[in-house]
Amino acid sequence: MSRIITAAMPAHGHTAPLLAITADLVARGHEVVFLGGARFAGAAEETGARFVALPAEADFDDRRINDSFPGRSELPPGPQRLAFDARNIFIDPVPAQYRALRVLLAEFPATVVLGDCFFHGAVALALAHPREERPAVVGIGVSPPMLQSVDTAPFGLALAPQAGPEGLARNRELNAEAALRGEPLRQYAAEVFAGVGAELPPGPRANAAVTGPDHYLQLTVPGFEYPRSDAPASLRYIGALAPQSRVEAELPQWWPELTSDRSVVVVTQGTLANDDLTELLVPAVRALADRPDLLVVAATVRPDGPELLAQALGGLPDNVRAAGYLPFDRLLPHADVLISNGGYGGVHTALAFGVPLVVAGGSEDKPEVAARVAWRGVGVDLRTGRPGEPELREAVDQVLADPAYRANAADLAAELAAHQPLTAIAELVDSLG
Repeated sequence: MSRIITAAMPAHGHTAPLLAITADLVARGHEVVFLGGARFAGAAEETGARFVALPAEADFDDRRINDSFPGRSELPPGPQRLAFDARNIFIDPVPAQYRALRVLLAEFPATVVLGDCFFHGAVALALAHPREERPAVVGIGVSPPMLQSVDTAPFGLALAPQAGPEGLARNRELNAEAALRGEPLRQYAAEVFAGVGAELPPGPRANAAVTGPDHYLQLTVPGFEYPRSDAPASLRYIGALAPQSRVEAELPQWWPELTSDRSVVVVTQGTLANDDLTELLVPAVRALADRPDLLVVAATVRPDGPELLAQALGGLPDNVRAAGYLPFDRLLPHADVLISNGGYGGVHTALAFGVPLVVAGGSEDKPEVAARVAWRGVGVDLRTGRPGEPELREAVDQVLADPAYRANAADLAAELAAHQPLTAIAELVDSLG
């Protein structure tokens, strides 16, 4: 069996997939150390791995991310905030991440390092040392790849591919503009990487996350990602991780209503972006209130969520059922539509069950995820993180009325079911050991 280091940025959306991978590798008999944020120590130890905390300069609490990075909240979602995040959240911690890996490797000589796609300290390790002097480095794509291509617009614009010469010309122009705009950040990143002895490869800065590691495994399927004729051979699509079920969760008394004749519409703002329910949950419930043809399930994913939602609405409408935590692997088989803010993992969970979507993604990578939902024909992209009631109502009716959305989602469900991501990762680890 192999010695393996798994590593993740200290954010739930980055850590949860790496913990699932860690648990599987431990179950297969490997010796694993998880390097991550201090608040995830307990969850990491539950996998059976040994936990090592990131140094303070590379750690933060993603539940209060704007407090950790002053000035971030003042920037509008989009290219400006993405550039801020790239510098402050992803580039600045590289030296501390790199040093933490080196210290850990000195006492735990692993054969493989698996890092989430934004754990750039692992990329620096791969770039700073010849392959024979270090473990194999494997990147795990937990969000849409930022890999620039002649076939795509720059990441962050949320533009789907455009066919033909016009599309290639559009991409060429937009990529050139993005390169010019991003050059100061690229130079800054190159200086940070050089500080640990790593040379950033030529080309767009974000490409290094994919091209730097020896292998890059993207947690999706080809059917949900833009084709790139110039993608590196190291990039593989291995399917999405299955949702983690909490079997001890008690089902609410209204659960049998899910099998009634009404269409079931599930609404969620995800695991972390649910501090302000007026972004999506409140307008979605108002938009669909008191419709006898619909049963609306508001999954707030917070223990006080149902109470806060009822307060914001002045009481729950008759056709609405609210809950804190609900097991999505048991809920989504009953759903006809999922209204989501576009989290990468949550969208893939819906698609794994063949559920079409209405997506309101306004920050981080969520607009890019929403654009892929529309491009693949599995739902509607509202192109905002704060949709109005009319837009939500129209989008839900559109998805329910057009069977093509459900059929396309079913096709993706079949494609996802044909992939075994944990097996793919384990087989790669075995080959590298």
